[in-house]
Amino acid sequence: MDELAELWVEVIGLFAGMIGVVAWVPQIREVWFTGRHEGISLPTFGLIATALSAWLVYGVLIRSLSIILANLAALGCISLIILGVIRLRGRD
Repeated sequence: MDELAELWVEVIGLFAGMIGVVAWVPQIREVWFTGRHEGISLPTFGLIATALSAWLVYGVLIRSLSIILANLAALGCISLIILGVIRLRGRD
């Protein structure tokens, strides 16, 4: 694949990753700003974090900046949600 095509592949990957990260923002807002955590399954979020970690390792192995950045950002979002839910459930 030529350099221009590789660049476009990474741009598409960055765009897809950005959308994936933005999708978590409403959930972060619910947990951290409104204090709602009902219906959030920590085991499910733990599994999502494991999958994102595996994708991150894959991205590092193939040296894909878009996969690395997208999964780091998504892991950050998931971590915020998990920590927020743990904090809120500790109050109950």
